[in-house]
Amino acid sequence: MKKQRIKKALKSIESIKEEIEKHFTKLEKEINEKKEILSRYHIKEIDKSLLDFLEKKLSLLKADKNILQQYKKRLENLKAKSDSQFP
Repeated sequence: MKKQRIKKALKSIESIKEEIEKHFTKLEKEINEKKEILSRYHIKEIDKSLLDFLEKKLSLLKADKNILQQYKKRLENLKAKSDSQFP
């Protein structure tokens, strides 16, 4: 892979990590404020879109997927919290 493509991929990984953190912050807020619909939206957005994109980029670079596992575990914990509040 060329240096420029690697640099772009690394930049996109950092960007997606920032976006994931924004959604986690919003998700935690929505759960605390008991806003079921918005919290479920953020769970779905993180799970189905952002984490998939991050996984593809990490695979492309053959990078360590430890951060991906951390995000998935964090999401599972928040899902459990959400499910307990909104049965």
